[in-house]
Amino acid sequence: MLAGLSGQVVAADIEAAYLQHAARLCPTLANLELVRDDICATALPERSFDLVLCTEVVEHIPDSAAALRGMRRLLRPGAVLVLSTPQRYSPLELAAKIAFLPGVIQLVRRIYREPVLETGHINLMTARTVQRQLRDAGFEIVEQHRSGLYLPLLAEFGGERGLKLAQWLEARLRDGFGRNLLWTQYYVARARD
Repeated sequence: MLAGLSGQVVAADIEAAYLQHAARLCPTLANLELVRDDICATALPERSFDLVLCTEVVEHIPDSAAALRGMRRLLRPGAVLVLSTPQRYSPLELAAKIAFLPGVIQLVRRIYREPVLETGHINLMTARTVQRQLRDAGFEIVEQHRSGLYLPLLAEFGGERGLKLAQWLEARLRDGFGRNLLWTQYYVARARD
């Protein structure tokens, strides 16, 4: 989608396997460039981008503050970062920690009837931490949103009624204290001068 809206799109990742997977898009998207890069020590040109889209990445990086500084370094003043990351204390993240306890994982795999793999989330942050790191990296938060309520028993055994109940609960939690229970936090931030 971004390639259709922009003159040039650079997809960067530290893992070559992800770039190899994306390489199948290159023949049909002439303006897509794939680059192996470490956002914490990026070699990409400073102040050369109008937009950075970073979804579900910083929770896999030990030093998210360095990653956000790297993203700010890439953006021209006034350019935009779109960021999403799971919330530290969401029921889904807490359930994932419990699911991988010895003895529990076998039961979880039996319920799901498929392999269940760890998420690799090594740096889950609260909204307060993400907001502070964004400000410290040189961003002004323009918009923020949270979504995604996952209650394991309701999600797995509630069927259509469970889904409707979860959606109803999410709508009520979104703007109140319960927003910290929602799974994902999203930010639109502008690079300060």
